[in-house]
Amino acid sequence: MNKEIKLANPRGFCAGVDRAIDIVNKALDIYGAPVYVKHEVVHNKVVVDDLKKRGAIFVEEINEIPDDSLVIFSAHGVSREVEESTKSRNLNYFDATCPLVTKVHMEVRKHANANKDIILVGHEGHPEVEGTMGRHENSENSSIYLVENENDAKNIRITKKNNLAVVTQTTLSVDETKSIIDILKDRFPNISIPKKDDICYATQNRQDAVKQLALESDFMIVVGSKNSSNSNRLRELSEKCGCKSVLIDEFNDLDLNELMNFSNISITAGASAPESRVMEIAKSLESHIGAEIVQHGEDNENIYFKLPPGLR
Repeated sequence: MNKEIKLANPRGFCAGVDRAIDIVNKALDIYGAPVYVKHEVVHNKVVVDDLKKRGAIFVEEINEIPDDSLVIFSAHGVSREVEESTKSRNLNYFDATCPLVTKVHMEVRKHANANKDIILVGHEGHPEVEGTMGRHENSENSSIYLVENENDAKNIRITKKNNLAVVTQTTLSVDETKSIIDILKDRFPNISIPKKDDICYATQNRQDAVKQLALESDFMIVVGSKNSSNSNRLRELSEKCGCKSVLIDEFNDLDLNELMNFSNISITAGASAPESRVMEIAKSLESHIGAEIVQHGEDNENIYFKLPPGLR
């Protein structure tokens, strides 16, 4: 059989991830090691390990950081409490929160100030969700609720049924989120929906590419880490389209004997997976199974987010 390895386009790094990694690297260049990062700056093992080698130290709590240190908030965003705790200790900090996550934070504040109740569609325990929930203020006149799935949407009890808004985590499944919001709209006809979907352009573009590629493939390799929400959604979407799929960090994670049974293999990558790792896996696979690497689709993304003023 003539075997092909199709590379999805677009794939890999998005503008928010590029910016977050650049912030850590620039901070290390300018201020030197160590630089402390609140949570993994992006959810990718390769990226985090590389930054650790340069002198980045990843922590989960601000109180783990020594006085007079430099702190960076991860791309997933942080709560108001974390930000205020950082300021109260007079720690120097840079905010690497993706601007699209910041947009959701601003929506939460706007709705709370308007005395609306808010539904956040997202995954409990994900740092982006924790950060967004932690941006809710005015709790005397506004409540925020988390909805994870369709069942939650069908059963959630809301105080202000006629004064209600919805926001979403940026890295969710586009199709599943639409289904959840449709249920909420049916239950609460007056609910306020974002004018533009909160799910980020990169998440949507990568999911669209996988949908098409899954129809033409026998096996889908998603390059990304297990704790990456958008990478997991790509693997799940491929499976739902009828294409067997795996999520891997490196080539050694693959079962090469299993792959010999497939002739049309595709590779995509989550928004936090580096292109160097994608090509390393593709080239290794090419030599092991005797296949031709071909690009599939086009990458028309040209979004760029500026660095904070102190790092430009």
